[in-house]
Amino acid sequence: MAKAPSKITLNQSQNIPFDKLVLSQSNIRRVKHGVTIEHLANDIERRGLLTGLNVRPVLDEAGEETGMFEIPAGGRRYSALAILVKRKRLAKDAPVPCVVKAANDPVLAEEDSLAENSEREPLHPLDEFRAMKTLFDKGEQEEAIAAHFRVTPAVVRQRLKLASVSPALHECYAEGDMTLDQLMAFTVSDDHQRQEDLWGQLAHSSNKSPWFIKSKLLEDKVEVSDKRVRFIGLDAYIAAGGAGPIRDLFEPDDGGWLSDPALLDRLVDEKLRAEADTIMAEGWKWVEALVDLPYGYDEDCRAIASQVQPLTEAQEARIVALRAEADALEAEWDGKPDIPADVELRVSAIDAELGVLAQGNRVFDPVEIDNAGVFIGLEDDGTLYIDRGYVRAEDEPEAEDADDGADEAPDAGSNDRPDAVGGEAADPEVRTAPSAPTPNDDDDDGEVIKPLPDRLVAELTAARTLALQDAFAQSPSVAFAAVLHAMVLSVFYVGRTESCMELGVNRVTMPFQGADLRNSPSAASIQERHARWKERLPQADKDVWDALQQLDGGEQASLFAHCAAYSVNAQWEPVPKHGGGRVSARCVARRIDHANVLARAVGLDMIGAGWRPTFDNYLNRVAKPRILEAVAEAKGPQTAGLIDHLKKGDMAREAERLLADADWLPEPLRTPVIEEPLPLTDEADALPAFLDGDDTSAEQEAANDEEGDDEYDIAA
Repeated sequence: MAKAPSKITLNQSQNIPFDKLVLSQSNIRRVKHGVTIEHLANDIERRGLLTGLNVRPVLDEAGEETGMFEIPAGGRRYSALAILVKRKRLAKDAPVPCVVKAANDPVLAEEDSLAENSEREPLHPLDEFRAMKTLFDKGEQEEAIAAHFRVTPAVVRQRLKLASVSPALHECYAEGDMTLDQLMAFTVSDDHQRQEDLWGQLAHSSNKSPWFIKSKLLEDKVEVSDKRVRFIGLDAYIAAGGAGPIRDLFEPDDGGWLSDPALLDRLVDEKLRAEADTIMAEGWKWVEALVDLPYGYDEDCRAIASQVQPLTEAQEARIVALRAEADALEAEWDGKPDIPADVELRVSAIDAELGVLAQGNRVFDPVEIDNAGVFIGLEDDGTLYIDRGYVRAEDEPEAEDADDGADEAPDAGSNDRPDAVGGEAADPEVRTAPSAPTPNDDDDDGEVIKPLPDRLVAELTAARTLALQDAFAQSPSVAFAAVLHAMVLSVFYVGRTESCMELGVNRVTMPFQGADLRNSPSAASIQERHARWKERLPQADKDVWDALQQLDGGEQASLFAHCAAYSVNAQWEPVPKHGGGRVSARCVARRIDHANVLARAVGLDMIGAGWRPTFDNYLNRVAKPRILEAVAEAKGPQTAGLIDHLKKGDMAREAERLLADADWLPEPLRTPVIEEPLPLTDEADALPAFLDGDDTSAEQEAANDEEGDDEYDIAA
């Protein structure tokens, strides 16, 4: 019968006076690492010694115990106790709990020291989260917990947030079915049922990325950085009953998210209406206020003239104060990695206010204000965009002679045609009715000189028109200037027709456009260029001709191109199947074909223009096969296969992430490539003499010559 192994005997524990203890040379810890001795001393002072020291008797040369004990395991605790003795917080002979091993124990002292440091198992993160949550529930404050465990309060808040996730997900994390990053993503929602349902939905999904989890939990929320929130202010939203923002404690979140979009939209509408009423009180006929002003909102309106008056003393003092505040904030936070969100918002608000003040005080004629209006919108930073001084087409004043009455016959002596005397206009006070010419008129009237008959004036001016057309055709430079003059009038002076040219720029409207079109890079470029030219052109349209003559050839060509650009229409539009529409399908097709010609000529690059496929502008508005086709073209069929099982909305959002760095365009935005473009002759390339000043660069010319190259083949 086998003999049972003998029972082990644990080492004895006893209290040994502190002054009888010394450090052992067998302690393997030599390098300082982790919590400092000072911090450990503070911790022992607060909560006492949690673990005793491992000691062995010190023997003399004869092998006898000397009454002293050396410490092979527990040297840091001993050093911390020594600090407390030095602080006079511990008596020199205070008893210290120790586990005493025999001096001749077969296990080496170095092995004990190594085992004490290597055999310990670190706490599982979930246990740490739950432990801090328990302390918090028992009344400990976040700052106190942070101080006790030598971490920042932000770390404590993160641990408490992780502890607040659904217990069911905690178990998944404990069993290794969920990563810590995934658990962190679930903290943006406090709804345990929503958390559990989403994790169940992702059970058979290949995409369980933290980003995707977070986007699903926040899909019906509004970012605090949204311009609507900035417009009304977060405090106003909370004061109206909205809950505080949902925060992501683990990644930058720009202030978090709001959970009540309906409340937000109501508050925005109320404040926008109040701002409109305030501006309406200035005397305007109308105010149009929208959160998102569309691109080309002012196309059918005429801008009225205004004068810029000097800033008032109060405004100048405000500018000085704002600049001083901005300089102080810059000096305080320059070079620091983490700038608080409220500081960034304040800097943005200062920049916006300075921009408004820099525009000066625009003063309009009160008479014109009565017939004009104002457009109001929201900028991306939440500030108001106010554009004053526009007259709608239906509000344009009628012609001066409209009140003469319908019963009166047209005035043959009015200023609307040249008179017979020296080409000067007839006296406006003289009004005569037209009459058929007779051979004896002059004889009957004696010395009285009457205005020429209408029929004769019409015939004479017809002959002059034909002669002018012939001379006009033989002077390309004058023809170009006249066409430019007419185009400038139609683009910059809406409603003015002081030109003999029967042409103008029909500005293209865009009835179908995304909400962000006005803020696109292309729109910003056009508006900035338009503003520059508007500043250079005179306020009165009658002075435009002389102003254009002061421009050199390159400037005229640049202005010509700017005006002509407003007439470019590359839009497809639906055509009724049975006719009756504004244009036919054939016209639309030919329009698109010619737009492609222009696109190749200018080297159009929609990716360079800032367009990217997003959830809103494309992916969520097409069927699932289209989404998969886009991802397959840009990233390959294997990548598309990773999302083919998702629902439509989820697939669109994930496709947006996958296509973010891909130069992919949907077919309507691609420029077809002509494999063998027709060669251009030197004569065809040459510019007219009056365009010699065109500032086309050599690089652009080279690009135009290579319009058939692959760089314009923007396919998958």
